[in-house]
Amino acid sequence: MSSLSSASRCLLLLALAVAAAIPAATPAIASDDGAASVEQSAGAPVPSSEFVPRGDGRRTIGRLPANLGRSAIGVFHADNLVPFLVGGAGAAAGSFADDEVRDSVNSSGSGWGRTFETAGGPVWGSLFTAAMFTAGRFSDRPRFRAMTYDMVDAVIVNFAYSEVIKAAVGRERPNDENNQSFPSGHASNAFTIATVVERHYGWKLGVPAYVIAGVVGASRIQQDKHYVSDVVAGATLGYIVAGTVVRLNSRPLEKGARVASLQVSPIVGGRTRGLRLVVTF
Repeated sequence: MSSLSSASRCLLLLALAVAAAIPAATPAIASDDGAASVEQSAGAPVPSSEFVPRGDGRRTIGRLPANLGRSAIGVFHADNLVPFLVGGAGAAAGSFADDEVRDSVNSSGSGWGRTFETAGGPVWGSLFTAAMFTAGRFSDRPRFRAMTYDMVDAVIVNFAYSEVIKAAVGRERPNDENNQSFPSGHASNAFTIATVVERHYGWKLGVPAYVIAGVVGASRIQQDKHYVSDVVAGATLGYIVAGTVVRLNSRPLEKGARVASLQVSPIVGGRTRGLRLVVTF
């Protein structure tokens, strides 16, 4: 119970940090799903850092399946080549030090490692993302609404890619628990959320978000669940997916353009576990 309480405090602190950075008043513009924001004070200038483009209807619940498909396809874009190469080189370099790092930091009984491992896990991560998305639907602040929408979009796409890569690579964990070590799902999810926050609110919130994500990744090494190369690969995947989602969802809708859709279904049979992705466009 103590580890769960500590994990909940970590998630609450991050949520409060996001809320604290949002200005009390926003310009009189429409959000992406058509909700009106509060009126701007007459004669007050609009700081460029607070300007949010008029909503175009892209970030809606009804369009979420199509946006998921676009995001899944959009990962394979030239804009992601540099981070892919840098992250791939980092993971490759880290693989040479996997055993040394494991021997030097492995301490599975450590309290901080268990706390951040729990906070960055699928249960608390999903609850945090769902809570942020729900809060965004009730908010009249366009930037916050867009950020929480992109967070859900990116987390789902990242999860799908993480599971597909895990099944394809089949790397055994350092503690011999199973063969789902590469990449680290905790790290990829944490860096997905951190990158979405940074893209919408800049480095003021991006720095602490990345620090928390880094600690979550380190906790997986410290708990002997992943090698350092797994964590670097997961962080790279999360960064690429989140950046793709924010970039694509920020573009205006093309009139008459066909939209992509993504269907995800589990594959379970014998010793086979994975996900089937069907993309139509």
